Amino acid sequence: MAKCVYIHIPFCEKKCHYCSFCSFQLLSCKEKYLNALIKEIKFYYGNESLKTLYIGGGTPSLLEINEIERIMECFNYDKNCEITIEANPNSLNLNKIKAYKKLKINRLSIGVQSFYDDILKTIGRLHTKKDIYNVAKWINQADFKNFNIDLMYGLPNQDMTIWQKTIEEALKINPTHISTYGLKIEKGTFFDKHKPKNLPDDTLQAEMYELLIDNLKNKYSHYEFSNFAKSKKYYSKHNLAYWTRKDYYGFGLNASGFIKNKRYTNTSNISNYLKNPTNKNYEILTVQNQIEEEIFLGLRLNKGINYNKINKKYNLDIYCKYQKLFENFINKGLMKKTKEGVKLTAKGILISNEILCEFIDI
Repeated sequence: MAKCVYIHIPFCEKKCHYCSFCSFQLLSCKEKYLNALIKEIKFYYGNESLKTLYIGGGTPSLLEINEIERIMECFNYDKNCEITIEANPNSLNLNKIKAYKKLKINRLSIGVQSFYDDILKTIGRLHTKKDIYNVAKWINQADFKNFNIDLMYGLPNQDMTIWQKTIEEALKINPTHISTYGLKIEKGTFFDKHKPKNLPDDTLQAEMYELLIDNLKNKYSHYEFSNFAKSKKYYSKHNLAYWTRKDYYGFGLNASGFIKNKRYTNTSNISNYLKNPTNKNYEILTVQNQIEEEIFLGLRLNKGINYNKINKKYNLDIYCKYQKLFENFINKGLMKKTKEGVKLTAKGILISNEILCEFIDI
């Protein structure tokens, strides 16, 4: 039974220049969308007691409190359920944060990206450094215990000095969790059509990633490629469900779900979704697909993959099956052995996409 839920809210005040997610400025159809979303939830949700609920987007913080409440009323919750909502700094205020807390939302994920106003403007963000510090102040005033900030590196006009100062600014507001992403120019984005100037190259992006790890290593646990937490208590339970292949529902436009080794992704066409929000196309994963996912999702985690768990689950010898690959990457310093199996080294993480692709369809 699925005990994790992702909700997609596609509305934004403005689409960021790097954004390839399903989002748009059609706030006029918000009521119709919420009605369709709730119809989809009621059709599929099996009244499980949720361990995680993640409301993402888009910009969910554009919704009114009563609209968030309508969504949350659709579910049953475990007493320790992690409930996250994504928000942009310019769409928050103290009263809204207090209202989230009253609704039992217990984790905020703030789209900070940068502390430099000129860079924020270049990438199409609407908030400023001042807005970020205001949000941090309000979170403290509301006694909100758990909040994540997103940071991006490899941005236009961002050098190592600016990135170092960005990390220092992030530490000043003392988030319990930090997620970091290197800029990639995705097809169909504003940056794809209007390539920005002064972009850091891949080598500089790698150096930025290494600088980040060095700055956070004594303050945060680096438990996944892109994610750092003050302690295990603040690991993202919802994202861990993805990485450990737990079942989860995905509700809303373009949302994905994973139920009993079947994946689905909802339509990204808003008209089609409003007409028929319960329509889904499923992909049934083969055993080989499942094994590959165990490897490339498991290797995202700092603890790596556990041979015995995979062997027991699929009745095979995973090391024997991929022995040449494992030994090759270990010899090159891209992987290292653990007590349970293998994990990527810092060097391996930097070229993880190339490494993980080697395990597909062999």
